[in-house]
Amino acid sequence: MQQEGSGRRSGLKMAAIRITPRIAIDEAELRERFVLATGPGGQNVNKVATAVQLRFDVARSPSLPEPVRQRLLALAGKRLTRNGVLVLMARRHRSQERNRIEARARLAELIREAAEPPAERRATRVPRGEKKKRLEGKRTRAQTKRLRGRPPRDD
Repeated sequence: MQQEGSGRRSGLKMAAIRITPRIAIDEAELRERFVLATGPGGQNVNKVATAVQLRFDVARSPSLPEPVRQRLLALAGKRLTRNGVLVLMARRHRSQERNRIEARARLAELIREAAEPPAERRATRVPRGEKKKRLEGKRTRAQTKRLRGRPPRDD
């Protein structure tokens, strides 16, 4: 297995990773790098690079529609580099393959979440009874605070 995968193999057509019925990402758009992982693995943890660092260029990906790209850039948060590259780390498992599968699954889930347009907000009014109750509570509280003050002096 190669240490830093460019996703390209000589002469083979790359498979697309199906995210939604309308969105598929070509494997060539993913960059994987295997690094030493912390955590379980015994002595193996110091010898074999099992953790995977998955990179996906959100800003330049031809596979993403523009609205999905914008939502994904917003969702990514700290996992996004200045250049618009999404970096996901997977190190939970002891094998490269399982970490690789987990990283890809997390990427797919993030893109699926970005693919769903946000629900439109419907403006609502505060019910009259609620408004009345709130203002009454404020009056009661103000009265209580007024009564805590010093009594007026009789001169």
